[in-house]
Amino acid sequence: MNIYIKNGIQLPAFDVEMLSQGKLIIVPFIKTLKQGQTFWLYPSQKLPHNLSLEEYYQPQYLTSAKSALDRYTKFPLNLITWARCEKYWRINPSQKYLLPKIAQSSIWNLSALEYFFSKSKNQVLKLYILRVYRLSIPHVVNVATSSGFFYWSKTVLNTASDDDVPVINTPSFSERRKLLLAGKVYSHLDLEALQLQIQLAAQHNPNFEQLNYDIQQFLGCYCYTPTLQKSSKSIWDRISELGDRSQEQEQKKSHYQAGTDFENITREALKFIGFKVDESHKGGAGGLDLYCSQPYPLVIECKSGKSIPSRTVEELIKLGLIHLGRDELINSHKLIVSPNNANPTLDTKKAAKEFKVSIIKAMSLQKLAELQEKYPGSINLIELKPYLTPGVIDNQIQEYVDKVNKDIKVRSYIVKAVKELGIPGSEHESDAIAAVYNCNCRLATQEDLKLDTSTVHDILIELSSPLTGYLGRIKGTDWKTDKFYFLRDL
Repeated sequence: MNIYIKNGIQLPAFDVEMLSQGKLIIVPFIKTLKQGQTFWLYPSQKLPHNLSLEEYYQPQYLTSAKSALDRYTKFPLNLITWARCEKYWRINPSQKYLLPKIAQSSIWNLSALEYFFSKSKNQVLKLYILRVYRLSIPHVVNVATSSGFFYWSKTVLNTASDDDVPVINTPSFSERRKLLLAGKVYSHLDLEALQLQIQLAAQHNPNFEQLNYDIQQFLGCYCYTPTLQKSSKSIWDRISELGDRSQEQEQKKSHYQAGTDFENITREALKFIGFKVDESHKGGAGGLDLYCSQPYPLVIECKSGKSIPSRTVEELIKLGLIHLGRDELINSHKLIVSPNNANPTLDTKKAAKEFKVSIIKAMSLQKLAELQEKYPGSINLIELKPYLTPGVIDNQIQEYVDKVNKDIKVRSYIVKAVKELGIPGSEHESDAIAAVYNCNCRLATQEDLKLDTSTVHDILIELSSPLTGYLGRIKGTDWKTDKFYFLRDL
């Protein structure tokens, strides 16, 4: 449903940006606004009472504040947010002791707030707690508006929507409001300050975008999923290319260099999925190609080209005995990474079974690396270990990849199920019983799968961990009274 907003308020440009990013939920404003009133947020070049930037803002925000002013010097302007007044808060002389805490939880100097207080005729500081919403389509403004509180006629009026997303989710907003009114300082100020620095760095270095996004998600802020700056092909696509030597002739590489390139990318892939590679083993004549020491010992022989040479298994065992010794070799998993088009001979398969050596194609290693890239932390090497059986194990690796993808899909459905139930402050309950029921209904419909109650509850707790941050949890007296709410999509 559309919301027709006729009025707007002009606030300093940086204040508007911080409100729009979820860093602020409160602003001082000289006019009186009514609780429940909606209005546009318009970035102004002016500061209250003509204060300077240094007088108004805390030192750590000065650079960002100046940049914000510079961004809004020319028309047209894009208004990206609107706000609803959640509370009109009058700070009278008996509450003046709250000003230091308010300043700490904001971007303004305490001296600025005290100045506003002293300039008021009635010794009252007017503050407004705002719930800010991001417009699905920005509103373009081509001409300047009157300062302070203004009115737009229907000729320039744009509409907001009930579907517009709040810049801070309900749990985070409720927590900040509660702390503010109680005269307590917001607990994540240091993290917010760090996020602001990372956001500035991301403007010049796209590598910071994902970290910036993750911190904002943790803080409960709405933000766009970052567009990763990388080539259309993943680096891990080259595992198969180098294993098959498909570019060897084109790039005029020597046989030795082509083999070394395959060893190098195999080493990087193993590191990426979580193995600790012992750098003392780097292949070469008479050496082990690769050796991983943690989380369990793994000896690797890399074979690129068109085939797996005869007696490759025996060569791996011989080199392992020389460099590791009998006992350590026996206790190590042994792996040959081979070209995709190479089919082991019957003798090679027999030797692999006899000496307990696993054989995979380069594509199987590539699938593991790509899965880890798509879902960081999804590869559990302890869970992978039982799949490293003697013989050709590409089917087993595929089975493990399918299992992980299924587990992720189940968790994605559970996050969506909780999202459907609502979040604290909504009309829906999000208690554990309802969450478990809704999760199983979705799983039964989408995956023909039903999980037992304890399993779903365990997954709910996993997804609400601070290290994952997909759901929030309000702990009850027992599991049935736990409450869960949606934070972000998986």
